[in-house]
Amino acid sequence: MSMPAKFRKKSRSAWSDPNRQGAEVECFLEGPSFDREGNLWFVDIPFGRIFRINLKGDWELVTQYDGWPNGLKFHKDGRAFITCYKQGLMVLDTRTGNLENVLGSMYSESFKGLNDLHFASNGDLYFTDQGQTGIADPTGRVFRLRANGQLDRLAINVPSPNGITLNTQEKHCFVAVTRSQQVWRLPLMTDGNVSKTGVAIQLSGGAAGPDGIEMDSQNGLLVCHLGVGVWRFDNNMLPTHLVHSDNPDHHHLANICFGGEDMRSLYITESLSGDILVARMPVAGKPMYGRS
Repeated sequence: MSMPAKFRKKSRSAWSDPNRQGAEVECFLEGPSFDREGNLWFVDIPFGRIFRINLKGDWELVTQYDGWPNGLKFHKDGRAFITCYKQGLMVLDTRTGNLENVLGSMYSESFKGLNDLHFASNGDLYFTDQGQTGIADPTGRVFRLRANGQLDRLAINVPSPNGITLNTQEKHCFVAVTRSQQVWRLPLMTDGNVSKTGVAIQLSGGAAGPDGIEMDSQNGLLVCHLGVGVWRFDNNMLPTHLVHSDNPDHHHLANICFGGEDMRSLYITESLSGDILVARMPVAGKPMYGRS
């Protein structure tokens, strides 16, 4: 699947100037997620757009707003939660297209720039606050917004927190740490606090570090490694598979989600080209909160 020409912009934006070194971009697709009806949703960061592909394969621009949407996940009630780099945590009513801000700051302090998100089975929402952090400024943060509205800081010293997910038992939170080429493991205690955070995976090479991550039903961790492909690591965080494309334009496999009737189809956004690739995996993805 590839973005139709009518939706391609080919221009600079206030997002692409610092994040793509001033280059013109046609789009930058991330945040793939399926709704209950089987429609595939995703975001276009630099131009503040949210798209949907229906079961017939038709692309639809659902809404466009003054923001930089980075991640999208569905709540059980059908609403789409969006981590917006510019505005914070947003919620989209998928029936009306109405978009509203639900969390723009913490204790009056603005976020650095939200990136990705993941729902636990109890409705708690985990999300990353990446901004422009990195090894020289390791101040990225990981948050949890509990279903009761309580906001917790789980980590405050992360050099570029990006993708985020939980294992199947929901006892470990995994975070892609882009600039240090790592995936961190945050053990979740019975009271919800975090203890003994450590490095689960150390990567090297590629155009950058890890981006989007997802867990499969056997606690295999799927990791988008920019410039390399999509790794699958087993429960011991040892590599078992690498998904890659021979197309030279497909060097930015950034975000993933599982779909298909058996949940073994891995949908991958190639952010810069506007292509969405599909790979068949040996293990189904873990059940998602929004489709349960």
